[in-house]
Amino acid sequence: MAIHPHQLRQLREIFIGYVSQFLRAIPRTPTLEVVIEPLIRRGEERERALLRASHFLHRLRIPNHLWALPPATFSGGEQQRVNLARGFAAGHPILLLDEPTASLDKANRDTVVELIQESRAVGTAIIEICHDEEVRSATATRSLDLASRAISDMEYHS
Repeated sequence: MAIHPHQLRQLREIFIGYVSQFLRAIPRTPTLEVVIEPLIRRGEERERALLRASHFLHRLRIPNHLWALPPATFSGGEQQRVNLARGFAAGHPILLLDEPTASLDKANRDTVVELIQESRAVGTAIIEICHDEEVRSATATRSLDLASRAISDMEYHS
């Protein structure tokens, strides 16, 4: 049974969250709006979305005075933390993380590790691309080393 592309897109928005290592936000959109957008799109009440967003922005150490500013004006680490707040606040059952701790200091890396562990504990399926061995060791339940896999594949095809 085939699914219409529009339905597939809706299913992805409901079930799959994605945190890139680069924040892609609509210019001039305040940080708080960036974080609540996926929740609102999924039908969450605005007040509940704001509470969830506030919780994750606090956890990820984004000061309140920055919430009204567009994240495009922030440092790379601050943008990454906004991106993470957006991804974790949405509460998707599947979360794809691309280098979630890139550009972060140790304290913020540790917070992200905690968020990943907490999300896994409540049943979130997480697929993470991570070059940081310490983070990978703390968060992965299974691991696939693509560098050695690529070598094996090249040898196989030779």
